[in-house]
Amino acid sequence: MRSNLQRASARTTMLARERPNRIPPAHNLTVSAQPHAAEPELPSAVPLMALSTGFWAFKTLAAAHALDLFSRLAGGKGTTAGELTQTLGLHQRPAEMLLTGCAALGLLEKSHGRYRNTPLSEAYLVRGKPYYFGGFVQMADKRLYPGWNKLDEALRTNRPTTWDPAVQSSIFDGEDPLVLALFWEAMHSLSTMTARKLGEAVDLGQFRRLLDIGGGSGAYDIELCKQYGGLRATVLELPHVATIAAGKIAEAGLADRIETMDGSFFEQLPKNHDVHLLSMILHDWDEAKNRALLRRCFDALPSGGAVMISELLVNDEKTGPAPAALMSLNMLIETEGRNYTSAEYSAWLEDAGFRQIETIRFDAPAANGTVIGLKP
Repeated sequence: MRSNLQRASARTTMLARERPNRIPPAHNLTVSAQPHAAEPELPSAVPLMALSTGFWAFKTLAAAHALDLFSRLAGGKGTTAGELTQTLGLHQRPAEMLLTGCAALGLLEKSHGRYRNTPLSEAYLVRGKPYYFGGFVQMADKRLYPGWNKLDEALRTNRPTTWDPAVQSSIFDGEDPLVLALFWEAMHSLSTMTARKLGEAVDLGQFRRLLDIGGGSGAYDIELCKQYGGLRATVLELPHVATIAAGKIAEAGLADRIETMDGSFFEQLPKNHDVHLLSMILHDWDEAKNRALLRRCFDALPSGGAVMISELLVNDEKTGPAPAALMSLNMLIETEGRNYTSAEYSAWLEDAGFRQIETIRFDAPAANGTVIGLKP
C-alpha cells in the first residue's frame, strides 16, 4: 500500500505533465529595457547645518566674553558650574551649558572636574593681555552683528547698514562714543597681531621712516618698531583718531620713535618717509579713490621707496578664500569699498608708476598677504 506521501508525490508529477510552466501575471508592471540606474548619492547636509548655525558659536563666545568668563579664569584659575552660579549669578543649568559650549569650541578645557582657559583664550581673551582680542569680539557683537542682520537690504540697495550715508557724513559721524571706543579697540586687536606677522614676512630693515596712512591706533607702528630697532614711524590720521594713537604709543613706551600727524590721506602726503603702509585702508574705498591715493603715494616717496598694501586678498579667480570674501561683504555693510585681488592692486600700482611689484603671503587675522611696489 502506498503511503500518503507517495500518493501526493505522484499527483504532483501528473499535474506537472498536464500543465506547461506559466509565468505569473505581470500585474501591469512595465519591465524596462535598460537596467535601472542607481539614484545619485546626495551630498551631506552637514556643511549646511554648520553654516546655518554658525552664529551659535559666535554668540557663545560673545556671551562668555561679556560675562568676563575668560578674564575671571586667567592665570590657570579653574571653575565648576556650581562655582560659576555663585560668581556670575547664573542658574546651574545655563552655567553648565555655557562651560560645555566653550569647551566644545576650544575656548576652555576640563581636567579633574574643573574648566580652565585654553592657551588661545588665555592669550587673546583676557583683559589687559598684550594681544587682547576682546575688543573685536565686542565690536562684532554690538556693531557688526546688527548690520549683518540686514545684509539682504545692503545687497538690494548697495548701501551700508551700520550707518546711514543720507544723514551721516562718515562712519564715525554721530556714533555712540562707546561704540566708537569698541571700534578702535577692535582695530587695535586685529592690527597688532597682523602687524607682527607682516614684520616677520617682509624685511623692513632697509627702511628708516614709515608713514602709516590711516594708521588708526598705531598698532602697526608699535609692532614694527619693536621688531626693527632702526625704524621710526608716523601715524597719519584724523585728529580724533590721532589722539587715540598717541595714547597707545605712549603706553608702549615708543613716543620717541613714533609720532602722530593730523591730516587726511585724501590730501597731499608728507614727503620725508621711505616706506608707506596701507593696511585695511583700500578695502574701504572704490577703485577711483584707491588709484588716486596710490598716485599720491608715488609722488611723495623718494626713488627706491616702497608702498605696502596689507589686506585680506581675494584670489584672482574671485572664488575665495572665505575670510577675504566675507570681509568683502562686511565692507558692503560698512563702506563703499570691497576686498580686491592681488592682480587688481598690482595693476593699480603699475599704472601709478611703481615697479618690481610682488605679493608676499602670510597668515594673520586681518591680512593674508601684502602687495609691494617700489618707486624707480
